[in-house]
Amino acid sequence: MPPEPTIDYGAADRIREADPSRDCRRLKGRVALLTAAARGIGLASALRLAGEGATVCITDRDEAALRHASELAGTVGLALLTAPMDSSNRADVRRVIDGLLQQHDHIDVLVNNAGGSLHTPYHFMDESDEHWKLVMDLNLMSAIWASQAVVPAMAARGYGRIVNFGSKAGRFGSLIAGPNYAAAKGAIAALTRQMAMEFGPQGITVNCICPGVTMTARTRDLWAERRSADDREKVLQEIPMRRHCEVEDVAASVAFLASDDASFVTGVTLDLNGGQGMA
Repeated sequence: MPPEPTIDYGAADRIREADPSRDCRRLKGRVALLTAAARGIGLASALRLAGEGATVCITDRDEAALRHASELAGTVGLALLTAPMDSSNRADVRRVIDGLLQQHDHIDVLVNNAGGSLHTPYHFMDESDEHWKLVMDLNLMSAIWASQAVVPAMAARGYGRIVNFGSKAGRFGSLIAGPNYAAAKGAIAALTRQMAMEFGPQGITVNCICPGVTMTARTRDLWAERRSADDREKVLQEIPMRRHCEVEDVAASVAFLASDDASFVTGVTLDLNGGQGMA
């Protein structure tokens, strides 16, 4: 299993102990769903939302990873509900999310975390139609299918938070993922703006987070495979913060956009790249 996230889960508890009148669990009473979140960024974000008081359900097609995630949550006094789901399969997405809506009556927060380059070729001319379909289904269509499943219930309640995952690749290109991935993540940012415009009147905010290279176990392997040590060091020195994005950086941004602190933030593309790309 990949290294576990190192989020400070007890911060809100310590603030409450110091001042009992303050409840820093910004998501208390909310129901959150995160797709493909049994590890990495998704798991870190799920644990952060649970730590802020949300009832959190994570999906993933890896059932062993789901069990591990649930066990990990228990070790830090949190709970994660789990549901096996293949985010690249439209029927499976609809079946699982409809079941969750029946079980919980509503979903307040949807985090469309499913994504990845699937180790398809880096160069444009090496990518087949199948490579494009696989990456588009996982990164773009999965977000569309999950959003279609939750938006009616959110609109009926007049409340919703949708957080999509783009990528620095979709805004500035990628050094390790190919054009299919960059195109899919660029489309996510455009989709976010359009959805924000359409669903704002129903009380639903839609925002997009675009992390730079984030040091999950999977990314470390791909980073080492496709770039030399000298290349990797050169890139690091081009980041003003002189470090790469970590999963806890992303989790904090997810928690903000999922909370009422961001009630007037919608249609935003939030760059998390330490200043490497500035627009």
